[in-house]
Amino acid sequence: MQLPCRLCPRNCGVDRSAGERGTCGAPAGAVVASAEPHFGEEACLVGRGGSGTIFLAGCNLRCVFCQNYDISHFIVGQPMDTPALAGLMLALEGHGCENINFVTPTHVSPALAAAIVEARGRGLRVPIVWNSGGYESVEVLRLLEGLVEIYMPDFKFIRPESAERYLAAVDYPERAREAIREMHRQVGDLVVEDGVARRGLLVRHLVMPGGPEESREILEFLTALSPRTFVNVMDQYRPAGLVAGSEGWSRFPELAKRSAVGDVSEARASARRLGLRLAD
Repeated sequence: MQLPCRLCPRNCGVDRSAGERGTCGAPAGAVVASAEPHFGEEACLVGRGGSGTIFLAGCNLRCVFCQNYDISHFIVGQPMDTPALAGLMLALEGHGCENINFVTPTHVSPALAAAIVEARGRGLRVPIVWNSGGYESVEVLRLLEGLVEIYMPDFKFIRPESAERYLAAVDYPERAREAIREMHRQVGDLVVEDGVARRGLLVRHLVMPGGPEESREILEFLTALSPRTFVNVMDQYRPAGLVAGSEGWSRFPELAKRSAVGDVSEARASARRLGLRLAD
């Protein structure tokens, strides 16, 4: 029996269990590219023990500028079944990690959900972080309710023309808004206790070259969602992935430079004026 994949808004419809591959490029199960305590995440995720990051190979979004291009556009790593994933989560907790942080999880949601259930049954106590690109199916998110304590989506673009050019997903802005609303409905505003995030929504926004107006519109949406939204306005953009090199620069000349310091400062000032909770 064919099992058409509908895990994300791409709705590829491929039968991954039969070896077919969709936009994400991934098989039916999870492939772990790396797993370790990570001390470069937001301070409220790092705490003292680090964030227990599990990077999944493949991605349903495949941004042209992806800074994890080698694992998001290619399937590299170790395939893991449910017991192995649960064991990995427990090992990271045992190492002292403050949370389990699934990076790019959308395309392997069923495998991760099963592993979370098993790990909880085996004693896992730390929060689960769903660290995604924001291109999510609301129907799938509803199936995750009660399994995920902290949602951490990107909100990359709010204008369809930007999403179409850089993500090949003209519906990204609409789908991201729907997903973020659903995430907030499930877990509410971010709760931080003793400097460590316990539950809630944390939104990331990477300021792009020449994109201050788009950043402002995204921040206004988050304010309308909740003036207590916790947001990280990020300055880490650099030409990478398909944008890197002379060929990439010719295809995407507007992205062949880092974001202007002034644009990042303006976006952060906008977040403060709007009353949003701004990550350090």
